[in-house]
Amino acid sequence: MIDHLQKSRRIVVKVGSSLLVDSAAARVKRDWLASLAADVADLRNENRDIIVVSSGAIALGRRALKLRDGLLRLDESQAAAAVGQVRLAQTYVDAFHVHGIAVAQILLTLEDTEERRRYLNARETLTTLLSLGAVPVINENDTIATAEIRYGDNDRLAARVSSMMEADMLVLLSDIDGLYTANPQRDGSARHIAEVGAITPEIEQMAEGPVSGSSKGGMQSKIAAAKIATAAGVAVIITNGHQLHPLKSPGDARKTLFVPGLSPAQAKKRWIAGSLSACGTLVIDAGAERALRSGKSLLPAGVKAVGGHFQRGDAVVVRSEDGRELARGLVAYNDEDAKRLAGRRTAEIEALLGYRGRDEMIHRDELAFTGRDAEPAEQVSGEYTP
Repeated sequence: MIDHLQKSRRIVVKVGSSLLVDSAAARVKRDWLASLAADVADLRNENRDIIVVSSGAIALGRRALKLRDGLLRLDESQAAAAVGQVRLAQTYVDAFHVHGIAVAQILLTLEDTEERRRYLNARETLTTLLSLGAVPVINENDTIATAEIRYGDNDRLAARVSSMMEADMLVLLSDIDGLYTANPQRDGSARHIAEVGAITPEIEQMAEGPVSGSSKGGMQSKIAAAKIATAAGVAVIITNGHQLHPLKSPGDARKTLFVPGLSPAQAKKRWIAGSLSACGTLVIDAGAERALRSGKSLLPAGVKAVGGHFQRGDAVVVRSEDGRELARGLVAYNDEDAKRLAGRRTAEIEALLGYRGRDEMIHRDELAFTGRDAEPAEQVSGEYTP
C-alpha cells in the first residue's frame, strides 16, 4: 500500500460505514478514525492531496432517532442522514484537529457530477480547499437525494470524485482484502486476485453484493467504481481497512490493484479531443499557436475571433487564422465574456468583466491537440466523462 501511495500525488480514500461506525453500539470507532487521521496527516506532510469520501451518516442518525433495524423508508433514511451527518462531520473535525488540519464537509448528489455547471463549481471548490491545506470529507447528500438522483453507494461517488479531481489513486477501504474469484465466505477454493489489468465480463461476474448489514455496496459496486476510475486514468486499490492505520498496511498485505491504461492527464485529453461536441470556436494568431505548441496556455491576447454560443467549461475548437483546426479545449469563459476579452491583456480582465476571472482562456491542462498534431492518446474517444 505504502509503495503505491508514495507514487501518487492526489489520493481519494473511501471509508465504508462498517469500518467507521460500530452499529451495535451506535457510535463512531474513534480509535480507528484517529489512526486514519494520522495516516492522512503523514501523507499531507509529504505534499500529497487527500480527499476522503465517507459513509456513516445514516448509520449514526438512525440510532439517534431510535429507528428500527433493517431497511428504512426513503423519508426515514433522509431524516437519519440529516441527524447523522452533523455527528459524522464533528467526529472528522475532532480527529483531524489533533493534527492541525481543517476539515471541509461536501455533500453531493449524482446531478452534481453529471450537470456541467454543478460539476465545475464542485471541482473549483475542492481544488481551492486542497490548495488551502484542508481535507475535504465528501458524502452523498442523502437528506435530499431520491432514487432518481442517487449514486446509491459511496464507491461510485468516490470514483466520480476521483475522475473529477484527476486523482492518481482511489483507495476503497473495505471489509474484504480485495477481489476473489468467488465469495471466499462461501467458497473455500476462491482465489485472491492481486492485480487486474482490464475489467472484463469475467471479472465483473466474480463480484457479489454487500457482505455487512451496514454496507450498501459490496464487490459489485467496487468493480463498477473501479471501471469508472480506471477509465479516467485513476489506479484503484481495494483492501481490508479494519486494522488500525489502514493506509500504512505492510507491503505484503493482501489487496487488489486495478491498473488504468492511461494517466489521468492522458485520459482527460483523450476525452476532450474525441468525446465532446464543440460548442464554439476560438480563432488564434500565429504567436498564440506557437505558444500552444510549446506547452503554454491560451491567453486572451492571442484570440482573434470568437464564434458560437458556449458556457464556461464547454468544449470549443481552436483554429488558426487560415482555418486549420489546431486543438480542442475547455474554455474558461462564456462566449459573451470571451468576445470582450479577445485580444486583450490578462491584466485587463477584471476591469473588462467586473470580476477577477482566470488568466487563461484555455488552460494547457484542458487543451488537446487534434488531427495530425494529436498525441496518440488524444486520437481516440474513451469512457472518461468528468
